[in-house]
Amino acid sequence: MNRSKIFYALIGAFALLIAGVYTIDSNSQEASVFSMPDFQGTTNVTEATQKPVGTLQQFNDAIVDIADQTRSTVVTVRVTQTVEAPQNPLSRFFGRPQGEPEQRERQGLGSGVIVSTDGYILTNNHVIENANEITVDLKNGESYEGTVVGRDPQTDIAVVKIDADNLQALEIGNSDKVRVGEMVLAIGSPLGDNLAHSVSMGIVSAKERSIGILRESQGYEKFIQTDAAINPGNSGGALVNMDGKLVGINSAIASRSGGNDGIGFAVPSNLAQDIMRSLIENGKVVRAYLGIYGRDIDRTLSQALGLNSTQGIVINSIASDTPAKHAGLKEGDVIKSLNGNPVGSYDSFRASIATSKPGAEVILDIIRDGESQDVEVTLGELDQESTAEVQDSNEDMEKSLGFRVEKLNADIAQRLELEPNQDGVIVTNVNQGSNAYENGLRRYDVITSIDKQPVRNIEEFRDVMNEIAENDKSVVLLRVIKQGVSQYIAFEL
Repeated sequence: MNRSKIFYALIGAFALLIAGVYTIDSNSQEASVFSMPDFQGTTNVTEATQKPVGTLQQFNDAIVDIADQTRSTVVTVRVTQTVEAPQNPLSRFFGRPQGEPEQRERQGLGSGVIVSTDGYILTNNHVIENANEITVDLKNGESYEGTVVGRDPQTDIAVVKIDADNLQALEIGNSDKVRVGEMVLAIGSPLGDNLAHSVSMGIVSAKERSIGILRESQGYEKFIQTDAAINPGNSGGALVNMDGKLVGINSAIASRSGGNDGIGFAVPSNLAQDIMRSLIENGKVVRAYLGIYGRDIDRTLSQALGLNSTQGIVINSIASDTPAKHAGLKEGDVIKSLNGNPVGSYDSFRASIATSKPGAEVILDIIRDGESQDVEVTLGELDQESTAEVQDSNEDMEKSLGFRVEKLNADIAQRLELEPNQDGVIVTNVNQGSNAYENGLRRYDVITSIDKQPVRNIEEFRDVMNEIAENDKSVVLLRVIKQGVSQYIAFEL
């Protein structure tokens, strides 16, 4: 073996050693409109292409330099939430009427990343959701009260602001340029604030992963997958490349043990930055939409469509009076690329469209009847207010009925192996102590009628349930589609 082979073998072995030193693996525990700031990083890390690595010591020093420069930009986010405590069945004998809930405070912990010198912090929505108080702890020991600028459950991104200046901020990198196999660092507060600013090392294992954790909120997933150690408490922390730039916000893990199994997921920095800018500039997330429902292409579908690969997506249906309809797209069209970038999956395509600007013109490379052609589409703006109204109404309905329903669209219907134009509403949550649950109603059931009155959408569901409440009915009869089979479910109100 010549010297160069020995040298590269030693570098590989040392990389594994460093990953072992920095990786933390332990038992898990549960974890308005502003002016746009200048998102310029203050860290001073030499780019990877400019770092001479002639010895193992230089390689080690390069990794240590990145960790030293970036750790202080990652913060610990502590939250206090008020939750309803489980009802004690003996409480009615000791002066507390049955049905009057007790409330208690619950503490939560996560991480965040300072992205501007004047105190803007990127974190996860699930870290700060329903928080009464937010405290942000810096690496230098200082603590600040945090204010939520805005949050987006559909991407699990939130922006928090602290009243501070001259902070060290992490420069946001271009996550589109991240390559599978490149080394990254994960920085955060795993398992507790006594382990704050921990660093683990790994590689990018895959890109544009969709794992279904945001499906209930009809979210947008195109995660970066990494084997750098991520544990509860790391949520909201930084995924940093070898240039010392932020390329992802650590968000989730896939685990059988509840702790790190080497499969972690981060929201790409480009997606997080788009959401952050929209929240700061507009006070809400402004999304674009195309108006199609599609699916991935498997081998069988590829053969049936006469394609030579499974790359791309096929359009199942197109909503009327939408940008897609106006541009002349048709059912059965195969979308191969978006603005010259290959389309990997339907989930990533949805996310790319949603994070574009309404009014933007995009070029779709499609295949129709075996011929390739480009179609130019002007994207529309997705109506978020009607979605918010439905969610508020659902929260009230869930309290009274014991379950929550949401709109059944063609995308969800396809996932449930139903027809794209299936009428009804989908059950997204059922309280296990409710009468509905005890009588068989489950998550992902599709309700098609109530008391033999057809229910085609959220509005009709609300109208029928309000009518039942006004008539003081004590029993309700649902017709549901459960795992593809239609059946009746009745329960007492």
